[in-house]
Order: sequence, then C-alpha cells, then structure tokens
Amino acid sequence: MNIDNTSDAQPFGGSPILSNKRYTSPSVFTPESLLREARRQKRLPFEPVPAVCILDPDGDLVDYLRAAQRSQRQIAWACYHSQLDIFVHAGIEYGLVGRVVGAPYAVLVAEELFASGCQLIISITSAGQITPIGQPPYVVLIDKALRDEGTSYHYLPPSPFSHLRPELAELLRDTWATGSVQMHIGASWTTDAPFRETEEMIAACSANGILAVEMEAAALYALAQAKQYDIVCFAHVTNQMAQQGDDFEKGPDQGSQAALQVIDHTARHLHYRA
Repeated sequence: MNIDNTSDAQPFGGSPILSNKRYTSPSVFTPESLLREARRQKRLPFEPVPAVCILDPDGDLVDYLRAAQRSQRQIAWACYHSQLDIFVHAGIEYGLVGRVVGAPYAVLVAEELFASGCQLIISITSAGQITPIGQPPYVVLIDKALRDEGTSYHYLPPSPFSHLRPELAELLRDTWATGSVQMHIGASWTTDAPFRETEEMIAACSANGILAVEMEAAALYALAQAKQYDIVCFAHVTNQMAQQGDDFEKGPDQGSQAALQVIDHTARHLHYRA
C-alpha cells in the first residue's frame, strides 16, 4: 500500500532554504536535550563550561596549547562531535573547541556551549583576503558578514548581512588602539563553498567593501541576533587564495600568540570589564 502524505504539505517554492521557516517558533530538537542524552549514554556528570569560550576552526591554538602543556581536556563535555579544552591565560579561564569548520558545525557547537553555561564566544578563523588593506597576516574584527551560507536562514529572515550585536561593537570598536595587535574592522563574506570563490564573486564582494572571506561568521552572528547571545568573530587574514607563493602564513606559533592577544583583549573589554 502506498501512503500519500503530500496532500497537506506546504509547497517549498523555488528555494527550500527560505520556505516554511517560522522564526518565532521554538525548535523541537534542542541542545539541552542532545546534551542530556549524551550525558546519559556516556555516564557523564553535568559540568559547566567556562564563561568565555573560543572557537578555533584551524585548530592551531588547540595544538599550540596542548604542545605547551597549557591546556587540559574537560572530560565532562558531552558533545558528540567535539572536544573541549580548558586553559588559563593572563588569569582568565577559557574553554576552547578546535576545528569547528563551517557554519553548521560552528553553530551546533555554539548552541551547546551556551546551553552549558557559556556567556561569551570568541571565534578566530583563518580568512582569505578580498580587499587588500595590508600584507597578510592581519586581523579583522568582523562587524557584519554576507550571508552566502545556509545556516543563518534558519535563525533570521532573509537579508544580505548578519551583524555583530551593536552593543558589543560599541564596546570594542574604539579599544584596539590600546591593544598590541593591529586591528582592522569591517565586513566579511561567509561562504559554504570555499572552492567556489570565483573571480566574479570576489569582484562583487570587493566592490561592496568586503575585506575577507571565511566560513562561520554570518551564521554565528545570526544565532547571536536571534537569541541575544554574545558572540564576536575575528578573521585572521592569512592568504590570497593561494594565488601566490608563501601563502597561508599565520605568524609566530601559527598565529597562536596573536590569537591569545585578541582573546585577552576581547574578554577583558566585554566580559571582565570593571
């Protein structure tokens, strides 16, 4: 017997990713439920994560801190898909999740971190240069991200960009002159397809003032806007799409020293400010 369940279905239209979204409706599946079941299966206790957590898509900071014996794994972290390291830098304890590459994975981990007690997420990802504003490597505080990915459209209605929350931007925008890392501020292009960065799309992004291309910020900012979470994304511009030799260089310790300075500066101005 064939059962036809399509008679009451809502049409998907030309773009299924934009159809049948209900932005004010709660999700049936929640990070709290997933973590609860993971703890049950793995026989893990609940242990809150640090208030400030870092997403490290490249994994270089994770590797650096482990090699220096400055971090340890949090065994109680119940995520099925990642490991959480704990480290202390300049007197502040952080959680650190490495290799969270791409918008869906970054948002999955971010949701679970906030469900576990996190209050601020800082993401530092390698990025390609779109508009030349210096010789890589350098760092960009992403104030808005072009939504050329899929995850953000499950959190916010369609629009060209998702944004760093204004109150966070205001707290950070004028502080970098006192920091030890030279900081640019501007827009990024978030893509789901790094090997589909065509000349035409790069030219369009550059014409619209976009500085860098990466794979997570638009979705993380959409999550932050939708749920009023504190998330700040940085692009560590390290390459020019391998169009020249000596590309993808991140600096001392694969960029870890610069990353730690950015993390410390951000945490002190947003979370541990007086």
